[in-house]
This record gives sequence, C-alpha cells and structure tokens, in this order.
Amino acid sequence: MKVAEAVGRALCAAGVDQVFGVVGSGNFHVTNAMVAAGARFVAARHEGGAATMADAYARTSGTVAVVSVHQGPGLTNAMTGIAEATKSRTPLVVLAAEVTEPRSNFYVDQETLARAVGAVAVRVTSAEEAVGQACAAVGLAVRERRTVLLNLPLPVQALEVPDGALAQAAPPPRRAAVEPDADEVAALSRLLGQARRPVFVAGRGARGEGCREALEALAECHGALLATSAVARGLFHGNPWSLDISGGFASPLVSELIQGADLIVGWGCALNMWTMRHGHLIGADATVVQVDDDSSALGVHRPVHLGVTGDVRRTARRVSEADDEPRQGYRTPEVAAGLAARVRLRDVPYEDTSTRERIDPRTLSIALDDILPAARVVGVDSGNFMGYPSAYLSVPDEKGFCFTQAFQSIGLGLATTIGAALAQPDRLPVAALGDGGALMSAVELDTVRRLGLPMVVVVYDDEAYGAEVHHFGPDGHPLDTVRFPPTDIAAVGRGYGFEAVTVRTRADLKAVADWVAGPRSAPLLIDAKVVADHGSWWLEEAFRGH
Repeated sequence: MKVAEAVGRALCAAGVDQVFGVVGSGNFHVTNAMVAAGARFVAARHEGGAATMADAYARTSGTVAVVSVHQGPGLTNAMTGIAEATKSRTPLVVLAAEVTEPRSNFYVDQETLARAVGAVAVRVTSAEEAVGQACAAVGLAVRERRTVLLNLPLPVQALEVPDGALAQAAPPPRRAAVEPDADEVAALSRLLGQARRPVFVAGRGARGEGCREALEALAECHGALLATSAVARGLFHGNPWSLDISGGFASPLVSELIQGADLIVGWGCALNMWTMRHGHLIGADATVVQVDDDSSALGVHRPVHLGVTGDVRRTARRVSEADDEPRQGYRTPEVAAGLAARVRLRDVPYEDTSTRERIDPRTLSIALDDILPAARVVGVDSGNFMGYPSAYLSVPDEKGFCFTQAFQSIGLGLATTIGAALAQPDRLPVAALGDGGALMSAVELDTVRRLGLPMVVVVYDDEAYGAEVHHFGPDGHPLDTVRFPPTDIAAVGRGYGFEAVTVRTRADLKAVADWVAGPRSAPLLIDAKVVADHGSWWLEEAFRGH
C-alpha cells in the first residue's frame, strides 16, 4: 500500500467521515482512499468554498472534518476559509499535497502559509511514520481545537508503507474536560451570592453537551438572565429568561438589561468588542467574570475581576453544588413583562421604508421568519445587511446558527450554509447573503443543486458593497467603486437550476410560501431588492473594530 492510500485510510480510522475539496493530481489518490474507507466526499467548485464548508460542518456537527486540496494553488485558493477556521478555533484538518522542488510551478512555502494565518503545520515525512503522523494531525485538531495543515509531499506519497502499518490507526482521545480550581469556584459562588442583577453570557465554549442544562440550573438558582454571543445564538431558545444575542444584534431592551447588570459572567465567551459593544454594555459598577477552559483566553479582550479556568459544564455544576438557596436576582415581574413583549428586535416598532420597488430589510426578514419552517439552520455572510437575518431569523438551538465571521470576509455565507446543512440534514438550510457576497460565491450554487439540498438562499440586494457606501458616503467620497448596476440575481439562480423569485414588495413573498408548501424539488433563491438609503445599526460598531 502506498503512502497516499495509507494516509487517507488512516484519517478515516482516526474518526474522519466527511471530506470536502477540489481534487487535482496531487490529492487524487489520498482523497479516493478516504472515499474507499467510507468517508463522504463533497466536491466544491472552489477550494475557498470547500474550506468553509468543512469549517461549518465541523462547527455544526461537533466532529473533525477534512478539506482536501491540490498542492500550491489549491492551498492558496483555500486560505481565506482556512483563516476563518483558524481564528474560530475550529478542529479541522487541511490535507494538502505538497511539492518539494522549488523550481516547480506549484512550489510555495506551505508551512509558512499555514503559520501566517495561525494554523498548525505538520508534514508526512516517511512511509514508516505516515499513518502515525496522519492520526497525530487529527489528534492535534481535537485536543488543541486547532486547524491543522497536513502536508503530504508528492515524493513521499508514492512510497510503500510497511505491512500492518494501518493497525496503529485509531480515533484520538477526546479533549479532557478541565476541572476548575476549588478556590475559583468558591470565589464565583460568593460573587453570585452577592449579585442582585446577574447576567450570564454564553459563547462558543458553552455549545458542548450538557452546557445549556448546567447553565440554566445555575441561573435559575441565582435569578440570572441568559444571553449568548453571536456564535452561540440559540443556546437558550425557549427559555423565558433568555435575552438572545448580546451585542450589536441585540434589541434596545436587551442592551438596557445587560448594562444594568451588577455581575456579568462570560461562560466560554471572549466578551469581545462585538459581544460587549466595545465595553459599553458593561456598567461602571459591574463585576466581570470569565470562565474558560483555556487560561490564556482569560482577560484578553477586557479586564476581568475573576478568571476561572475550567470546563463550562463542570464549572457551572461545581458552583451549583455549593449553592442551595434560590434567589430572585434579576428575574423580577417587571423584567419578565419586558422580555415577553420586547426581547426580539422584530417586536420593536419601526418605520417601514418599503417602496413599490424596494422592500425594507426588516419587513423582509420578519416575513421570512414567519414563512420559513422553524426547524432551520441559518448561515449568514458578512456585509451591511448581515444584522437583519442574524437578529430577525429565529433558530431552534445553538446548532441552528452558523456564524463564520471571525475573519469578517464576505463570500463565505453560501459555503457556510452548505456545510451546516450536511451536518443537520433534518433542517431547512437558509443562506442569508448580500449581493456582493452572493455573486462572489455564486459558483457554489452548483454545489447546492448537485447535492440536492432543499436550500433557501436569500440575497439582500442593495446593488453595492453597502458597508462602504454607508461608511464613506456621508463624507462625500466618490462611491462608484463600490456600487454596481442592477443585476438579475434570480436569473443567475435559475441558470444553476434553482427556483427563483424577485421580491420587491411583501406581496411577492407569496411565491416563497408556495415553495415552502410545495415539494421543494429544487432549491429556492430569493433576490430581494432591499431599501438601501441607510446603513444598518451595527455598522458603526463594525468599523470601530478595524
């Protein structure tokens, strides 16, 4: 057996069952070996899409995925998706063929490329070590929650592995849960006991099994309100004390309640500029606690009064074990009444600015939220529009919202939704895109159609890179470089085999309701011509973060 086949089979034996990619000569044999070993291969139309699909699949499924790419340009094409995965600490293996001869057209320093975006680079160095090194790459991704580039040099691929080499291939042990220090648990318990208006903000680190139950039980005891960062949206769906998202996508009432907290506890949450609005959501007298199983993450984005190094579920349970007297805390009748009426942005009155030619994005989003089935998984691209689907489209749980925004790249939303859809096949996938990101990634509409996904693609079409229009326009700068002539995006969708509808008014959405009620034999693209006369409310925050 040659190294290329052994590595592919070893990756599957290590627990990988999903691979995305674009196959060329360099990764042909190893990808086929993975398929032969039982992995599902999804061919993307571009390596950037493949990397993002794999990222979203890993996030939504909780398993390690592989993206397989050709040497040189295959890897460079995938780098934006890899950078997003790396910044999000997604356990992912990037399997890349590699040339070792500097005179080759395909030669680039692939190890340096990986390090430049924060990924870990490893290499298969010999036939004797190939299986162990492939399994070690999966183990590193799982244990350290890292994106790992596994370089597979072409000369090594053709070597013969020793007999019985695959016998050592096995799934790596799961990342060990970090037990919190007893003194830190006691300190957190004391702070909760003293708090009158506690708020819990759960992030990426609270998406694990049993975290919701542990946090809800502790919050119930201390009367804490429950919020999430954007990446954990949906974690507390259905809880009457849930505030939904904290930060730029929050309703005015939610922002007011978080600002009024005297104790904010971030559970597996970075408490970064987005979640805390550059610190404006933290009251002057509020105590801030951060719980994370990685001690290096504590206090990175803002000072904390107490940092607790520990697994979210275990820490919450340990604190619960130390408490036995329930408190009202922030859960007063007045707060309950407010949450029942105004926790969602869609419940906040607004002036509908729709015209005969363009629909208000708020009106559009509210209507879609009502029309589309509740069992959904929503992927969102980046851009001026992104707050509308993020805040107005509800999701059933934390696996219903896939938010690839750590790198703030436009063009990732469609591939994100494809990966999430494959991880959650029992839900309706909804891709929310701006026109810029949609046209940048339109090639993956073919992937949706080939896979037979019953996806809804919503394009918020303002005929511009809206973020730049609304940021630079008020200062009188010329905007020709960021505005575009009208494009029939619905026709583009039909060309790829989608059903498609152009939406200018609320009445046009009947076609969407008809599609939902029908057989859904083809995916649906909604080309929504949205009002473009003002920037979204979160835009100022976004540019402050650059």
